Amino acid sequence: MKTRYYIQAILLSAIVMFGGCKKALEERPYTAFTTDYFKSPEGLQAAINSVYAGMRYDYGPIGAVLLANMGTDEWTFGDQGNSGQTLELGTYQIPPTNGSILTPWNRNYSNINLCNAILQFAPQVTMSDAARNVIMAEARYLRAHYYMLLVIQFGAVPLDLGSGDLVFTDVAYYGFNRLPFNDVLKKNYQAMINDLTFASQNLPVTRPSNAFKLSQSAALHLLSKIYLYRGYSDAKESTDFANAYKTAMELINNKAKYGTDLLQDYSQIHKQGNDYNREILYSVERLPLNNANNEVANPGSDFAEKVNLSNNLFNCNYQNAVTVGGVSLIDDRPLQYGRPLRQLAPTANVFNRVFADKGNDSRYDATFRTMWRVATLRTGAELETFKTRLAGVGFALGDTAIYLAPTDARAAQLKALGKRYKVLGPSEFWSNQNKTNQLYPNLKKYDDSVRNNFQDVSGRPYIVAKLSEVYLIAAEAAFQDGRAADAVPLINTLRERAAYRSWFTAGELATRRAAMTITVAQINLDFILDERTRELCGEGLRWADLAVRKKLVERVKAYNPDGAPNVKDFHNLRPIPQSQINSVVDPGGDSNRNKYQNPGYY
Repeated sequence: MKTRYYIQAILLSAIVMFGGCKKALEERPYTAFTTDYFKSPEGLQAAINSVYAGMRYDYGPIGAVLLANMGTDEWTFGDQGNSGQTLELGTYQIPPTNGSILTPWNRNYSNINLCNAILQFAPQVTMSDAARNVIMAEARYLRAHYYMLLVIQFGAVPLDLGSGDLVFTDVAYYGFNRLPFNDVLKKNYQAMINDLTFASQNLPVTRPSNAFKLSQSAALHLLSKIYLYRGYSDAKESTDFANAYKTAMELINNKAKYGTDLLQDYSQIHKQGNDYNREILYSVERLPLNNANNEVANPGSDFAEKVNLSNNLFNCNYQNAVTVGGVSLIDDRPLQYGRPLRQLAPTANVFNRVFADKGNDSRYDATFRTMWRVATLRTGAELETFKTRLAGVGFALGDTAIYLAPTDARAAQLKALGKRYKVLGPSEFWSNQNKTNQLYPNLKKYDDSVRNNFQDVSGRPYIVAKLSEVYLIAAEAAFQDGRAADAVPLINTLRERAAYRSWFTAGELATRRAAMTITVAQINLDFILDERTRELCGEGLRWADLAVRKKLVERVKAYNPDGAPNVKDFHNLRPIPQSQINSVVDPGGDSNRNKYQNPGYY
C-alpha cells in the first residue's frame, strides 16, 4: 500500500523479547496472527516489546543520526558526506524526497498505532492490575516519545490515523489529518503531556540496574522537555515554562527516590562497559556481537541496513594518515577507532569557541578523540612482522601516531620539538573550506571495540535521556520563566562537575571549580545553548535544540559556513515526504495536495 498508515495484520513480524541482561532483545518472530493476539498477556507483552525495539530506527541509523545532528552549529558534513542525503541536510537544499526524513516517517506511525492497540486491548486482558498499568504506562510513554520525534521534525502531525484520535486502526487510510496546523499541533502537545503524566505516575519508580526498561525518571525527563518545547511553540501556554521547571525539579530534588544521580566524573558517563550507570535514564538497547538481532533488515549487507552506525559516522580519516619510512602507523581500521565513514565533522565553533576552555572543562577531552596511537588489526605472524617493521622506523604499538593540539601555538611548539608523529593545530583541521588534512576531533561517545570486525555496527545501548539534561531543562525553564537566578545553581552543578579529573588534588580541583563557576549575569539563551553543546554534544539533540527554539537560522549563519548560504526560517521544519503527499486522497475531493506540505517545500 502507498500510504504509510496501512498497518498489516502481521504487525509483530519481528517481536523482540526483553529478558534478563544477556537475553535482552532476542527476537522470537511470529508469522501470522489477528488482533485477538493482543488480548492475551503474551500478546500484550510481545506488542510492548516490539514498540521498544522500534526505537532502534530513531536512535543510531544513518538517517536518524543525520537528521538529529547535521547542519547545525555543532556538525557539518565530512569529506565522505558530500553527496546525497547528507549533503542535502548539511547545505539546507532539502527536497521532500530526502532519504533521511523517511526514517522517522516510515517507522514511527506503525509503532504509534501499535501503542494505540495496546491501550485499546489491555483492559480486556486477564492479568493483574499492577502489571496492566505498567504496560499501559510503557505504551503511553513510547507513544508520546514517537510523537515527539515527529513533531520536532515536521510540526503538526496526525493523531487520527483513520479511526479517530489515538485510536488503533487496522485498515488502509488515505487521508492526512494535519489541518488546520495550529489546532492539530495543540492536540499533539496535549496528547504527549497526558501520556507522559500517566507514565510518570504508573511506571516503576526506578529502572532495573542492568536494563533500560522505562521508569518514572525517564517519563519525568520527557515530560519536562515537552513542556519546554511547547513553551516555544505556536501552541504555547502561559504555564509551560513553570511546569517544565516544576517537573524537572521533582526529579532533581528526589534523585534517590528515582534511583538516579550525576556521576562524579563526566568521562565515565559514556564509557564502554559503564552503559547502565545511574546517570542514564533511558537508552535504546542492542546486543553486543549479535548482528542478526541488531541489523534487523539485512544482516548480510555492508552497512546500509545496520541499525546502529553511530560508532562509525563521526570518525575522521585516521586510516593510514601517518606513514614513517614506508610503514603506516595506524594500519587499516583497528577496532578501537571504528570505521572512518566521515559523514559528520564538528564545526570550528565547537572546538574553537564553545570548548575554548579545554583546561578547566574536562568535557572536551571526554567528548572528542584528539590522539590516535600506533595500532593494527594484524594477529599472529603478521602482527610480529608489523612490530618488527615498526621498530625499524623507531615506533612501537601504543606510541602516539596523530595528535590534534588544542591550539595552533601548542601545535607549533610540538613541531619545533621535532615530534615524528603527526601534529595539527585547529587551523589545520579538516573543513569544507580547508581540505588539506582529513583529520578533525573525532566524537568518541559511541566508541565500541567489542565488535566482530572493523566495519561492524555497535551493540552498545544508545543513550536517549540523561539526568544532566534534566538540570539543563530546569535551568532554561527557570530563565524563560523570569527567574534567571534559579538557573545558576543548576548550571553550576554541571560545570563544577566538569572540572573534575581523577588525578587532581583537592586544591587543584577547588581552583578549577572556581574557574568554572558562573553568575546570573552570564545567563541567557545563547549561553544555555552553548552549555548544552558542552554537556550533550553529538547526542542526537542539536537540530531540535535549535529549531524548536527558533535559533537555527541565527546560529547556522553564525557558525556553520556550509549551511549558512541557504538556511531560511522555513527550515525550522522538515518537508513532509513526497511519497506521503502523493498518496493522499482528500475526502473532500480537493486535488491540492500541497496544502498538507510544510511551507517552503512546494
